[in-house]
Amino acid sequence: MLQPSRRKFRKEQKGRNTGVATRGAAVSFGEFGLKATERGRLTARQIEAARRAISRHIKRGGRIFIRIFPDKPISQKPAEVRMGNGKGNPEYYVAEIQPGKVLYEINGVPEALAREAFTLAAAKLPLSCTFVARQVGT
Repeated sequence: MLQPSRRKFRKEQKGRNTGVATRGAAVSFGEFGLKATERGRLTARQIEAARRAISRHIKRGGRIFIRIFPDKPISQKPAEVRMGNGKGNPEYYVAEIQPGKVLYEINGVPEALAREAFTLAAAKLPLSCTFVARQVGT
């Protein structure tokens, strides 16, 4: 599962997810990409589930690039614990996603196969995504 190897601080404030993606908004490693059209959070488990769906569909052909990393800790209090007594412990990590962010890229497979693989992957994710191809000259 993806998570940071070490952090300066264990816990982080909630913050606000605003704006659109300017960095990481273009297909730059592969030929085809899966781009988010909605804002939200992806957990490490969701990122891994979508990656597995892609890799199982394209079998041994092509290369997958994961363009996101879950580096934000989400804390939770244990079940049946009263309010107060400080913040809970970090339970899992998420990647904050803005609209326009390319999540996954594929190289070395036909477009039809890439489309099918990304459709399967998008079904595993809690936000709407679209298929994009690399622009000529980039």
